[in-house]
Amino acid sequence: MIAACLRSSTMSVLNDEPVAAEDTAVVETDILIIGAGPSGLYGAYCAGFRGLRVAVMDVLPQRGGQISAMYPEKPIFDIAGFALVRGRDLVDSLVAQAEAHGARYLLGHRAVALDYDGDGLPVVRSDRGTAVRAGAVVITGGVGTFTPRPLPAGEDFLGRGQVYFVPDPAAHAGHDVVVVGGGDSAFDWAALLAPVARSVRLVHRTARFRAHRASVEKVRALGIDLLTDSEVSGLYGAAHLEEVEIRHRTTKDTTRLPAQTVVAALGFIADLGPLREWGLTLQARRIAVDTRMATNLPRVFAAGDITDYPGKVRLISVGFGEAATAVNNAATVIDPEAALFPGHSTEKEN
Repeated sequence: MIAACLRSSTMSVLNDEPVAAEDTAVVETDILIIGAGPSGLYGAYCAGFRGLRVAVMDVLPQRGGQISAMYPEKPIFDIAGFALVRGRDLVDSLVAQAEAHGARYLLGHRAVALDYDGDGLPVVRSDRGTAVRAGAVVITGGVGTFTPRPLPAGEDFLGRGQVYFVPDPAAHAGHDVVVVGGGDSAFDWAALLAPVARSVRLVHRTARFRAHRASVEKVRALGIDLLTDSEVSGLYGAAHLEEVEIRHRTTKDTTRLPAQTVVAALGFIADLGPLREWGLTLQARRIAVDTRMATNLPRVFAAGDITDYPGKVRLISVGFGEAATAVNNAATVIDPEAALFPGHSTEKEN
């Protein structure tokens, strides 16, 4: 491990809450994980299991990455060992697993710069003025920064009935809801809102959907109106959204419908943001890694959806394995005498 040098100001930064903009500190840790999604959280557990100090940095104010931000209530079916697990429950379990070995967090921090100190150790600086000096860095940033595609009708009611995410379906109880989009998120949110909303309509510009067929059939079975070859052409209301205007793309006919919630599920624009300036080798806007999950930069590894290599499969379960590979290889860089294999968890006391 690198020398411990945690000052009192450092301790105020490493916690579960977002850090105030005026907080500045130098944090020293063995492994810095950038990204608190599933891969990052599991990587934090792997580091802690080896007895390494680990800090996790994320621009979002909560742990869980896209799962927490976009679909915490959505059931996930492709996690090994779980026939079904809610996104929120998966994140809670990963957090508990990581914290059992002392993982600490810098939430609300965007990693903006990577440099190396005189000893060749990476130093990552955040947009809040915090510098993290680590023995190794593991980047698990998912798709990077993701920005919702805006609703063509405008954003005049953003936060006043117009939303891009549905973290809490109960917040829309009793509403007339219009979901805009034809992908999995649109259909998932329509199905999720149906039990609590007064009405749900899904609007898509064509009669063909990108969503999985099972998701489409589920929405049809729930009796949700599918308004195809249509688009939202206007939003109306006073202090809060009250109506949406729907325009048929062929006939140009328009109809106003009551709506207190409109969910814009038109996809996201992904961007690596500041990571693009770090000198990392990129392939199709993702970080190229080798079989050790090592990047082209010294002491910098990556795992999860942000990585690319021949045969890459982008699944949460794959990200778990990549995180374990990245962290354990990073451990041998921090301490060349350390064994790559950390041992079985069943052989260690809890």
